[in-house]
Amino acid sequence: SSSVMNISEHLSCPLGFGHYNAVDVCILETVVIVLLTFLIIAGNLTVIFVFHCAPLLHHYTTSYFIQTMAYADLFVGVSCLVPTLSLLHYPTGVHESLTCQVFGYIISVLKSVSMACLACISVDRYLAITKPLSYNQLVTPCRLRICISLIWIYSCLIFLPSFFGWGKPGYHGDIFEWCATSWLTNAYFTGFIVCLLYAPAAFVICFTYFHIFKICRQHTKEINDRRARFPSHEVDTAGDTGHGPDRRYAMVLFRITSVFYVLWLPYIIYFLLESSRVLENPALSFLTTWLAISNSFCNCVIYSLSNSVFRLGLRRLSETICSSC
Repeated sequence: SSSVMNISEHLSCPLGFGHYNAVDVCILETVVIVLLTFLIIAGNLTVIFVFHCAPLLHHYTTSYFIQTMAYADLFVGVSCLVPTLSLLHYPTGVHESLTCQVFGYIISVLKSVSMACLACISVDRYLAITKPLSYNQLVTPCRLRICISLIWIYSCLIFLPSFFGWGKPGYHGDIFEWCATSWLTNAYFTGFIVCLLYAPAAFVICFTYFHIFKICRQHTKEINDRRARFPSHEVDTAGDTGHGPDRRYAMVLFRITSVFYVLWLPYIIYFLLESSRVLENPALSFLTTWLAISNSFCNCVIYSLSNSVFRLGLRRLSETICSSC
């Protein structure tokens, strides 16, 4: 109990509404953070291993972006070991400001990579459906690797000004007291991040998926019309073989994208309100932050439930592990 009291004295407890329940709240925060850290690391390690064990998954060029997201989310889980270990052990307070800055920067960069990958995935599926004949010439493995490299470079650069005193990169629900009290958000820096990252990614995703489903709907309607017009003849559905799998796979990726924005929207809204000094609530800060970070685990669940090839790879991986044991 003495170690828990030390935790409550040296760490900020965003959900504490009084001195009486501060220790209980810190224990609750610790459980949430430790559980999320474990789930994120375990889930994304599983995704990475399954991609190596299921060659069919590599038939889609989006597998490059899915694996990049898996590695980024895995690093999110590893980064979360910093507050986890800080909560489980007595904090020394050494270089607390630097720890907060580095941790906030890394988390922001990794989630920026995930957001940019989702936007690139939507563009990839858009090209696959709108330009099926020239798709293989447009989207090559070399160009995909260059695109992924640019995503990492751009994500690292866009949050770099936070190290020079221009606002906070966006991490809230602070575990260390210095992060909560001394490192404040800045409205101009927040606007800078929204204009160069959040808004363009959201616009690209909305534009591409709107046209993807519009084209697929028109294609399905044309096939149904031909079948109704020639019910006794074999209708040529060669085009359907190309659009059917693409549409199903686009639906899987659309679910991943939708869940991402559903979990991150409260965080982004609170980020904007806090930067504008309109709202400042430690409980909301903690909840929105770790709700957003939980998306790093949700991607694994959605992909495993929605993709049959992934489930097959997961089953083979499980059989291999069980047989070796």
